[in-house]
Amino acid sequence: MRDLIFTAICLSLGTIAHAESSQPQPQPNVLWILTDDHRYDSIRAFNQMLHGREMSELGYVESPNTDRLAKMGTTFINTYCQAQGCAPSRASMHLGRYPFRSGVYEFEYHNNNAEHCRPTLPECMAELGYQTTHIGKLGVRLKTIKGKWAASHPMYQQSFYFKDLAKDGLCAWGKDWISEINGVKFDKPFQSLEFFVTPEGKFEYCSLELEKIIPEFAGTCADTTEKYDLLRHYNPKKGKHIDSGMILAGVSSREAGKTRDGYYASIFVDYLNNENQSFQVGSKDYDGVDTSKPLFCHIGFDFPHTPVLPPADFRERFQQHTYKVPVFDKQELETMPAQLKKQVSHGYSDHFTDVEKQAMIQDYYAFCAYGDVLVGQAVDSFIDYSEAQQQPWTIVYVCGDHGWKLNDHGSVSKFTPWDVDSHNPIIVVSSDKKAFPADKVVTDFTEFVDIMPTILAAGGANLDDAKYDYLDGNDLAGIVSGEIPARDYVIGESHAVIGPRAFIRTKDYVFSMQTRPGKKRGEDMDWARTASYRELDPALYHMPTDPGEVNNLAFNPEHQHVAKAMQQKLLNIVLGDNRVEVDWGGNKAMGTTVFRSNFAPGSHDGKLKF
Repeated sequence: MRDLIFTAICLSLGTIAHAESSQPQPQPNVLWILTDDHRYDSIRAFNQMLHGREMSELGYVESPNTDRLAKMGTTFINTYCQAQGCAPSRASMHLGRYPFRSGVYEFEYHNNNAEHCRPTLPECMAELGYQTTHIGKLGVRLKTIKGKWAASHPMYQQSFYFKDLAKDGLCAWGKDWISEINGVKFDKPFQSLEFFVTPEGKFEYCSLELEKIIPEFAGTCADTTEKYDLLRHYNPKKGKHIDSGMILAGVSSREAGKTRDGYYASIFVDYLNNENQSFQVGSKDYDGVDTSKPLFCHIGFDFPHTPVLPPADFRERFQQHTYKVPVFDKQELETMPAQLKKQVSHGYSDHFTDVEKQAMIQDYYAFCAYGDVLVGQAVDSFIDYSEAQQQPWTIVYVCGDHGWKLNDHGSVSKFTPWDVDSHNPIIVVSSDKKAFPADKVVTDFTEFVDIMPTILAAGGANLDDAKYDYLDGNDLAGIVSGEIPARDYVIGESHAVIGPRAFIRTKDYVFSMQTRPGKKRGEDMDWARTASYRELDPALYHMPTDPGEVNNLAFNPEHQHVAKAMQQKLLNIVLGDNRVEVDWGGNKAMGTTVFRSNFAPGSHDGKLKF
């Protein structure tokens, strides 16, 4: 009898356990944070993981909130972006595809009407029952064709766009098309007219052309340059201009919290506090969070993208530190590929004075430190909201859409496959510590195309469903668990500034090459298969002995077997494994003609052995 009773109890408990395990798990709220032009060495936790020291090789950095995230979750320290320009990089994240599979290679406008197009990340999340919200910079130039026109395509159900906020003065700096100022209408609108906003809300426009049209603005450019201590990028031959050039250093016109990034963070807090009701931001009304649905929110911070204008208190603290400026030896140019020379020439900075170089580096890291505070503010409010609602939660933090040079290779800016431009770690923090354990570091290669499947899987999507076959990446949870084998390499391709160039990176080597002679889509798609090795403008760097990627070994006889193997692998993948190019029709984005190349299907298998 006892055995029968014991057996009955066990069966009963087993039934209950099975019933509980078969119950659908509640969908977590998901916060996706993305920064811009962000060097990984501005984060102490990343420096410790990669180099065994907290500080950047250049000097002092601080990042307590991001460091805290790393302690709370899992860091994918060897994550690389697919393209080193804002628009194509952000497209790869939102589309879940490599540039050579989506057909988005640079800053081109594109549409969702071409035959190969599939739903974006926020649209897929909406299908899963999520409310989708975006705050700040988006940077995805997606349109949809409606009759004779292609209109902007709203991927998110609600967006707090940075341009809308700037029109209302909810920023410290902005840039916009302006057709009228103080009652004066212009024959032609000013394109990308730059302005600063004072603490009192006054707009200070910065344009020498505008000063000629409206005399009352005379001297404004000179005044703002002096008042905000602006250092703009300048060409050594053409000299300095007070109304043009990237702002590489200076001080914010407004205090911390009243910059555009500061408003992104405070708007997110207000959004969460206004549950099930509307609230006002500037001149517009928005809906607060809907507590009946799981939340997917993307915050696109602008920091530390130019203009680099940290608030005064952050700037003053970082001015106390002297930084080690990256040294540029012009002998590097002797073996540097022509395409990479083009970027160095475009962003050349080695002619800056020592004072200017120090200011550029000090203000960059000060700006990163300020942004870190805002990341902490957003994270804390998100966790507080989720726990108050008794909902699970997941945070995906991406350190930059790509990196940034601070006189590395004698240049500023991005656009190259060099590590400083393409190495962007990801942290995933979750209330589910089994999926993403606390204080864990994953050293396997990961890529930006992994972001979309990771977030979709967290939201309850079955990635084995055929409708997700177009995704190029992996669920990062599977990489943590070991279910997904480690990659031998990461890849990417970008056409911005330097022209068409693809790269493949292993733990020891990075190889890159020109993929075509021009940018016209569908033309010369096979060029790299027949071009000579020298015409490919190759680069090969050996990371263990040359971590700064200075000595190009592409023509070194001792490394030819490696270079040739990587060349063939890369060529087969980006040109021959379901390559897509689209004639998008220019800025109107009315084109839908798709060109394909698929001479080596299956080449992208994640394996590369020499």
